[in-house]
Amino acid sequence: MRVLTRFWRELGGDPGRLIDLPAPPVVPLPSRLSTGDLAWASVAAAALASGRAAADLTAMDPVRIALSYRSDRMLRIDGAAPSVWSPYSGFWVTSDGWIRTHGNYPHHAAAMRAALQLTDTAVSRDISAALASIGSREACARISGAGGLAVEVADERPEFDAALRERPIVEIQHTEGAPARVLRHSPGDRPLEGVRVLDLTRVIAGPVCTRTLALLGADVLRIDPPHLPEPEWQHLDTGHGKRSALLDARSDRFRELLSGADVVVLGYHPSALARLGLAPDALAAEHPGTIVLDLSAWGAEQPARRGFDSLVQAESGIAVIESADAGRPGALPAQALDHSAGYLLAASAMILLERRRLHGGNWRASTSLRRIAAELLGMPRRQEPGSDADIDTTAHAARFTVAGRQILTTRPVLPWFEFEAPRPWSGDQPRW
Repeated sequence: MRVLTRFWRELGGDPGRLIDLPAPPVVPLPSRLSTGDLAWASVAAAALASGRAAADLTAMDPVRIALSYRSDRMLRIDGAAPSVWSPYSGFWVTSDGWIRTHGNYPHHAAAMRAALQLTDTAVSRDISAALASIGSREACARISGAGGLAVEVADERPEFDAALRERPIVEIQHTEGAPARVLRHSPGDRPLEGVRVLDLTRVIAGPVCTRTLALLGADVLRIDPPHLPEPEWQHLDTGHGKRSALLDARSDRFRELLSGADVVVLGYHPSALARLGLAPDALAAEHPGTIVLDLSAWGAEQPARRGFDSLVQAESGIAVIESADAGRPGALPAQALDHSAGYLLAASAMILLERRRLHGGNWRASTSLRRIAAELLGMPRRQEPGSDADIDTTAHAARFTVAGRQILTTRPVLPWFEFEAPRPWSGDQPRW
């Protein structure tokens, strides 16, 4: 309860919505850290921001929350579970410790092979052999230098995490310079009808944020660069209710889309955004009144670094805490940093839309996976993670037909609404 109360106050939500908060249920995400409590607080913040009364939070199913945080495990495409991890992603033993790599995207896998002087046909045993004689620091430097992604598995740093927790979990910035703005259309049955959201994100956190905004009625248009493919399963897992198109961000059409957006969600590397004129400050100057949601892996302390949830878990100490034994590092039962970031940013968007309506101005909300990791590391712990319970998923499954394929996904954690079907990735026109 303390976590949700602080999240809500930091976001600047209406204090009246904190009256008569229910006791948080046990969300079955077994881990030594309070993963379930973090998940419930993050989802509850989005529920409160959507306008649901505190008493309504009792309708949120803790099992549904757990399944949603692990939605990649529930996903079925034509009855089959997709392979969600590349053989180039995982923990590897080095000559002096462990590293964690992320190679789900083909260009990251290719960079890892180049760094380790491996052929295109290299498999796990080849990677293990190449890394066994290299120190962890050198291995990470080689892979990162080649354009790949790798971090050393490290112990937690309590003082560093405590300093991060001194700052809000989502930082809100406001500047003057734009008039109050009402929605183009009056909201209907869903609170965000009439809101246009330009989704410039990939992987989990950003897409979870925009999936939540689409669930609540927003017109969400996801734009991807033409040269960067997306794994099919990844989009089907988080693409509910959105339209998806390919477009060069340097085009005039893209600038027109920006001019029509109420909310822009950013998840790409800061250097790429700056090069394209999409840095948050540039957006505020060129498109006054646009609400910017800004997500990064490592935060303002390390803006040049790229990363993913699994890498942040490894370097922040979570992998050591969650290790199954004294040898091999472990992981949280879900990509919980990603999912929590997504729900908290969605809550921020709803709160800032109301502030813009009342007061005008430019608004920005930003968080990082590393900041969320620090929050989790400061929450209560348990000696053992507990075990997974068998769950009947029947009541929590949504079924869709997408381009002739049968898709099974998890139903939404906000039980007052239902998902619209995902659309084929890149199958729409880039227009509002």
